[in-house]
Amino acid sequence: MKKLVALLVFLFIMAISYDALAHPGRTDANGGHTCRTNCEKWGLETGEYHYHNGGESSNSESTVEDTTETSTSYDANDKDCEDFSSYDEMVEYWNANGYSATNDPERLDGWGNKVDDGIPCEAPSGYDTSKINGSPEQIAAKQAEQDKQVGEDDGYAAGLEAGYQDNSKDPDPSGSDAYKEAYTEAFDKGWVKGNDQLKEEMKAADEAGYALGKKQDKLEIPSNYTSNSSVKKSFEDAFNKGVKKRVEETKKKYSDKGYEDGEKDERNTPKDVDDMYIKAYEEGYQKGQEVLKESYLDQGYEAAFTMLKYEEPKLDKDKYVEWYKEGFETNQEIEKIAKTAYNAGLEGNTYEVPAEYKKAEIVFKHHYDRGYKEYEKEQQETRQQVGTGAGVVILAWLGRRFYVARKMVS
Repeated sequence: MKKLVALLVFLFIMAISYDALAHPGRTDANGGHTCRTNCEKWGLETGEYHYHNGGESSNSESTVEDTTETSTSYDANDKDCEDFSSYDEMVEYWNANGYSATNDPERLDGWGNKVDDGIPCEAPSGYDTSKINGSPEQIAAKQAEQDKQVGEDDGYAAGLEAGYQDNSKDPDPSGSDAYKEAYTEAFDKGWVKGNDQLKEEMKAADEAGYALGKKQDKLEIPSNYTSNSSVKKSFEDAFNKGVKKRVEETKKKYSDKGYEDGEKDERNTPKDVDDMYIKAYEEGYQKGQEVLKESYLDQGYEAAFTMLKYEEPKLDKDKYVEWYKEGFETNQEIEKIAKTAYNAGLEGNTYEVPAEYKKAEIVFKHHYDRGYKEYEKEQQETRQQVGTGAGVVILAWLGRRFYVARKMVS
């Protein structure tokens, strides 16, 4: 156990000694090189050749000669880490030469000993190592950028389709964080674009479907409106609206024609058309007939104000005469006028036609006269009765006077 501890202590001391003696720079095939920069810092003279990693002592002349012969491949232009004024300058040199963890001929990575982690000369704390060619961080950054681009492309395409189909706006991508973030953001943009496209196509389908429905009864959907169910439905719904509108307009046309013919009393039932249009014509015709009848009813009604007795008019058709007579007989105002006029005459009022009865003056005058005649008859009878009574009184008086006179004579 004590031997093991002693061995570990020895190895630890050797490691410390190695670090104290090591300095940056590329070594040759024999594990040595010539010091050219900051030599005094390492206890060497400028131009002095020495070994690293257990190479032979610089005091051995034979070794120096052998090493010199085997060092003919060494390039005096090779750079050491201390040859750069700043770490950014070193990174620029590293990148410009296309160096990486697997391509480091000057052995800048690993302080001249071996390939380490792809970070040359060990970066200062906090340095953005993604700027270093071939570094793990740069590789990760490039991968993230690639994932982001793929995520944007995939997300936009998926969103475009989802929006066009009017599906859910909640994507659930899988992959790296960069991919998922880019996918989600691009999905939203694609969804809006796709949904706008859907709305535009639905609007176009609506207009086209309606126009077709206004022209024909058979539904024929163009191929450019069949790929999307919403667009197809828009076309179909609009087509049905167009058909309905056309039918309503056609029915109105036949109804108006029927109404016009009904007023003229000239039936011209349409032929070779759908039954619903014939029905519309007949309904319009009946309404026109009702208006025509109403005109004759009004004529008869108004005639009642000017006639003391119904007089049959000379009209083209018997039904016109019937309507005329019906209107005449339904005039209930005449009875009221006649009664008012008769009472005015019966009371002996001065003849005067009220303004509201001017149109029926003939009727008013007739019934006023009737009433006035009764009034005069009553007055005459009264006068007669008064005259008879007065004669009786006179005769009584005369008789009394005659009696008194006789008494006086006797």
